[in-house]
Amino acid sequence: MAEQKKEKCGCGHEHHEGCGHHEHHEHHECCGHHEHGKDHKQHEHHDCCCGHEHHHEEEKKELTSHAKKMVYTIENIDCANCAGKIEKKINELPEVEEAILTFATKQLQVASNSKKDLLPLLQQVCNAVEDGVVIKEKKQSVKAMREESKEESKKGEIFGIGAGAILFVAGILLKDKVEIVPSVLFILSYLILGGKIVLTAGKNLLKGRVFDENFLMSVATLAAFAIGEFSEAVGVMLFYRIGELFEHIAVERSRSQIMDAVDLRPEVVNKVVGENVEVIPSEEAEIGDIVLVRAGDRIPLDSVIVEGESQIDTSAVTGEPVPVKVKAGEKVTSGCVNLTGVLKIKVEKVLEDSMVSRILHSVENAASSKPKIDRFITKFARVYTPFVVTLALATAIIPSLFTGNWEHWIYTAITFLVISCPCALVLSVPLAFFSGIGAGSKRGILFKGGIALEVLKDVKQVVVDKTGTITEGNFALQKCVVTEGTEEELLRLAGNCEMISTHPIGNSIVHAGKERGIKLERPQKAEEMSGKGIRAMLKEGEVLCGNRSLMEENGIDLGKYEKKSYCTEVLVALNGKFIGYLVISDTIKEDAVSAVRQVKKESVGITMLTGDAKKSADAIAKEVGIESVYAQLFPQDKLERLQQIRKEKGSVMFVGDGINDAPVLAGADVGAAMGSGADVAIEVADVVFMTSSVEAIPTSIRIAKQTGKIAMQNVVFALAIKALVMVLGLFGFANMWLAVFADTGVAMLCVLNAIRILYKK
Repeated sequence: MAEQKKEKCGCGHEHHEGCGHHEHHEHHECCGHHEHGKDHKQHEHHDCCCGHEHHHEEEKKELTSHAKKMVYTIENIDCANCAGKIEKKINELPEVEEAILTFATKQLQVASNSKKDLLPLLQQVCNAVEDGVVIKEKKQSVKAMREESKEESKKGEIFGIGAGAILFVAGILLKDKVEIVPSVLFILSYLILGGKIVLTAGKNLLKGRVFDENFLMSVATLAAFAIGEFSEAVGVMLFYRIGELFEHIAVERSRSQIMDAVDLRPEVVNKVVGENVEVIPSEEAEIGDIVLVRAGDRIPLDSVIVEGESQIDTSAVTGEPVPVKVKAGEKVTSGCVNLTGVLKIKVEKVLEDSMVSRILHSVENAASSKPKIDRFITKFARVYTPFVVTLALATAIIPSLFTGNWEHWIYTAITFLVISCPCALVLSVPLAFFSGIGAGSKRGILFKGGIALEVLKDVKQVVVDKTGTITEGNFALQKCVVTEGTEEELLRLAGNCEMISTHPIGNSIVHAGKERGIKLERPQKAEEMSGKGIRAMLKEGEVLCGNRSLMEENGIDLGKYEKKSYCTEVLVALNGKFIGYLVISDTIKEDAVSAVRQVKKESVGITMLTGDAKKSADAIAKEVGIESVYAQLFPQDKLERLQQIRKEKGSVMFVGDGINDAPVLAGADVGAAMGSGADVAIEVADVVFMTSSVEAIPTSIRIAKQTGKIAMQNVVFALAIKALVMVLGLFGFANMWLAVFADTGVAMLCVLNAIRILYKK
């Protein structure tokens, strides 16, 4: 079946719907002009001649293909802004060709041709940017990786905050009763709460990092001390530390929730050795190993069932909620859950190549692809902080020179310093896109990057292929129309003739006969007449099975035959008398009609491009609700038509599954491939629908729109709150406590807002 789905018009292979290999049937779905696509394999994603400037090339950051690629994990990095600085510094190293640091996954990918060990050099860069950051080579063991990613304990930090808080409260209570003691308590509390921050700020200042968050908080609170606001200085530092702690917990929880949703890899597998079962690490399982899967267990590796039958839940991989029945001889995909019986499966792919790893790697790699808004915020942050700091200096000095009220304006200025850190902005946008990618993977939709999500939210037109996308891509017998005799006799005679055929249409007739329990026999004598049909001698006599031309050539009276459908029809005559015909067609996917309706609800148009005949394409399109159809197109025609649609309608998403769809997938603003399609189509596409479901199209659009909406909400919310606090500060209505909320509080709220995408229906 998988092979058949690839073999569509224009791909250079046998065509399902009548391209000449089985011309003796009355094909009304023939493309009419089948050209063998000898060049299809030469198409390269980056060499597309479509004339469209792809976001793939211009915006998607990928590691250099010829360089050695290494993956590291980074620990103790709590600031997304600092992560960006580390990535920038590593990219400046002469030994590094390209580096991508993904804060959402704590993963650093480095491409280098250098033979030296880069780890010490990378650690040196991290130390120069932020103390305490640790970089390690990524562990390969699933168990080790899980332990490595566990949230580190914050008990020490919580204890320190608690001790500082107690001293602070004591100072507040004694403030109006004792003279010296409160000041001492405030100073002790500040040393506990802010000592490390001030020390770090001093170290960073020596490294030339003036606009560091630690430095800004230190200056702000020490300035508060200088103007006699002891309780304010300590209170702000306490609030800041609590906000940082909650922000860290929120980030770690959201990161954990997303990764738990997509990391379905097993730590161990039950390997069958003779009569015994041996528990081994999943990465040690090899192709050919027999693995035991009990009821309730997750299928560990891509395998084939050798013993047992069961119901399996595929929702974690495909998003399909209905359990699937499986038995011996059928393939099962890793990540699915065995619900009922005990299965013995034979490993066909090792852990690294199995579906569970492909999904995880896809999400990890997708998170490293930065959309436009993310790159804009990163650049904006470099300007924003110096601007606010400059504004703070101006606020402290200029009004004071005229009013003489230095204390008031310095206090106002230090509130600006507190909210000058761009962490809420730098953190919330990539986390929103990472959540969107995670939400897609939970529904069997693999986005290959944040760019795909960003572009998809603005798509104005969805363009779909027909065979394998709107339809199942396989022929099936729809009905038997009998003029003489019975349906069973008609199907048996046609099935016996088609026993000599290898074409999908002939196979569908044979399959239908066997499915109905009809005993079929290969004819002793048969003649296949090119472009017309089959003449066979059976025990009942001479049988003609083919198209109208064959019948008329042999003088068969077709007075009782009237073509009423767009489908392929196979006419049958017995001993010179027309006895009926069989209606064969590709099956429309069950969810196609509702999916098309949902796409339109998103205010997105939908068009069908196909190599099949217009009559067939129009009939399918009408049935599913697509008004715009272009048929009998070669691959290059599809590309030209897609460019025309883009020109008229706006940005375009193309959905296909065949080898011949690769140029169009690459030429579209967003290319989406069905997971059951050709490997080259999946490779070129920006989005892969693992379910091969049509409803994945509107679902992906909804996820993209929700992601873009939440990312923009975070940006607007963060900037609006910061701007509001600045304005209130200028008019004397905002204090440092409110400024801390505008920094860490807003960051935490943006993180919580970002992960809402995971739970959207």
